Amino acid sequence: MNISLYDISVWVLPLVIAITFHEAAHGFVAHRLGDNTAWQLGRVSFNPLKHIDPFGTLILPAVLLLGHSPFLFGYAKPVPVNFRNLNHPRLDMVWVALAGPLTNIILATAAALAFHALPFVPADAARWTADNLKNAFLINIVLAIFNMMPIPPLDGGRVAVGLLPRPLALPLARLEPYGMLILIGLLILLPMLGSRLGLNLDVISTILRTLTGYVIQALLLITGNT
Repeated sequence: MNISLYDISVWVLPLVIAITFHEAAHGFVAHRLGDNTAWQLGRVSFNPLKHIDPFGTLILPAVLLLGHSPFLFGYAKPVPVNFRNLNHPRLDMVWVALAGPLTNIILATAAALAFHALPFVPADAARWTADNLKNAFLINIVLAIFNMMPIPPLDGGRVAVGLLPRPLALPLARLEPYGMLILIGLLILLPMLGSRLGLNLDVISTILRTLTGYVIQALLLITGNT
């Protein structure tokens, strides 16, 4: 794979911003709703070094990229939240979980709106700026959609746990320690097995790509970029 310094320069910045704002938003909303755990640990911060997980943010995406995985994903260091400290634990857990994906959608919208300012950017910086905005738009949407999968510890899983009746929420919550293994199985191992059997078992990636496409079209329409 021919990855140039230019490619790195237009992908790393929007990726770091997307992850940093996503995690900081979780901690900020938790702080506002009664839990100061992340605040006291300095995790409500725009310093990316406080949110990067060496394996999930760097190694895993690189391995998937080099291995031509059908779906590229990774994760940051989770922001610690003590849900028992929240004012209304079950309901506030939903708001804390939604804060990350909603922040990413706001960032994607801002990137799309910023395209209208490109005519005012100096010509020698216009391409680099446009590529950063395009990648920021895509990365933030993908991050939001991926994190809304209803599997703990992803944000969508915690939203589901907070909204479902207790008889359904409790079994789902117990899956949290195994959530990453489930994701790896669904996104990597199952498609690999399908390719060996001559079957298309890449169902989850297909659903995620379809939902991502709908959100992309909606935001482009809203921001006047169609």
